[in-house]
Amino acid sequence: MTEDRAVFRDVLPDGGRLLGLDVGTKTVGLALCDAQWMFATAAETIERRKFSKDLERINAVIAAQYVTGLVVGLPLNLDGSQSKQTQAAKSFAQNLRPIGLPILLWDERWSTQAVTRDLIAADVSRKRRSEVVDKMAAAYILQGAIDGLAAIE
Repeated sequence: MTEDRAVFRDVLPDGGRLLGLDVGTKTVGLALCDAQWMFATAAETIERRKFSKDLERINAVIAAQYVTGLVVGLPLNLDGSQSKQTQAAKSFAQNLRPIGLPILLWDERWSTQAVTRDLIAADVSRKRRSEVVDKMAAAYILQGAIDGLAAIE
């Protein structure tokens, strides 16, 4: 588990799909990217229950989609400092380690706000926004990470 994209990149196989996770207190948004790391797409939202149930669903997605690495959103404060949510996301990521895939913690400070703003601009209803915001935030986080990985020389 690392916050360093170069370290993460070095332990990944060439290509392969990545799974992005936006970890919240009530839900976990999931997103996937293509094997060439060009674009991220919202996949689903998991209602959080017991961690074992969350892990079971995440493992099913990993197996079905041939995922080679995980990108977990790291909710930092605006000044870059850590909060209770940061620690919760780190703990969640730590609990994913037995899966055996490389894990990148990615700064997600503006993901939910950016996605919500885009959904409002698209005139999406409040009810529909609440249904899709977490998986779309996961896609936003994952897109930022794969863009960052592509920038590594």
